[in-house]
Amino acid sequence: MAVTLEQTIEHKQQSWIAAKISSQTFWVLIAVVLACIFLSFATDSFATTKNLYNITRNVTFVAIVALGMTLVIITGGIDLSVGSVLCLCSMVLAVTMHAGHPLAVGVAASLATALVVGGFNGVLIAYLGFPPFVVTLGTLSIARSLAMVASNNTVVFEFGPDHDLLLAIGGGAWFFGIANPVFFMIVLALLTGFVLRWTKFGRHVYAIGGNEHAATLTGVPVKPIKVAVYMISAVSAGIAGIIQTGWLGAVTTNIGAGMELQVIAAAVIGGANLAGGVGTAFGAIVGAALIEVIRNSLGLLGINAFWQGTFIGGAIILAVLFDRIRNLRLTR
Repeated sequence: MAVTLEQTIEHKQQSWIAAKISSQTFWVLIAVVLACIFLSFATDSFATTKNLYNITRNVTFVAIVALGMTLVIITGGIDLSVGSVLCLCSMVLAVTMHAGHPLAVGVAASLATALVVGGFNGVLIAYLGFPPFVVTLGTLSIARSLAMVASNNTVVFEFGPDHDLLLAIGGGAWFFGIANPVFFMIVLALLTGFVLRWTKFGRHVYAIGGNEHAATLTGVPVKPIKVAVYMISAVSAGIAGIIQTGWLGAVTTNIGAGMELQVIAAAVIGGANLAGGVGTAFGAIVGAALIEVIRNSLGLLGINAFWQGTFIGGAIILAVLFDRIRNLRLTR
């Protein structure tokens, strides 16, 4: 029996819909939407312009770093240093601008610092075979210590001749009343999604996470790509640090403390598999959005903020449980 063009198209549409419905990212997105609808009716302040502005702005800092973390997780690695790298890059930016240099020089110094730290992590992991957990745990301590040295453990809040420009970038809303950090997040998410979906580099990242030995045998340059993803992770933390500095208007050595846990949670909740081979840019954004909605809702509902870790931890466990159930269904 011949298969018509209409039947072929219908089969592809059904397969696409089935794939989306079975994906973890889809259900996390549904959870975010339902939570927003519930909070809009349960509280008077959730759906206000000011609160939505704060939510969309706050989610960007975790989401931007989660984009880089997702690439690392897809390769089967982990980066515990992102919170400290964010702090170090923010401090380098602040100290450089405080010394009288323009914003461009401060940003260049900040991103160069991120590349060095990421390259250091990547070389130790890819070429020397160090465990990612150990290397990035060590870098977590080193980066924050260097931030303290750079600032003499003081608060930096004067950013030289481009002080107002930096604050406008992080804290302004130049288009349609939407916080500027949101546009940075969207651009970076689109770029990350494009790289993962449409480039050879992205295919190699997935191949390494799926089966590193097989990837090596097929000619994938595993070691350089591993170095690259750790550099990308560090740069994403550096970009988030630059934007967050502009929003806060000051930098302390406590900035980014504990952020690595939220970032990993965002990636995992959004569908990234810690075993490697699975993850998307959109998933990282959705995971970060769920975490921010949870954090925001606790205060609005009068729930003690100390419960935040419980809710986020529970979301991680549910995400892993969902992935296990899906894998069991596929193996039957």
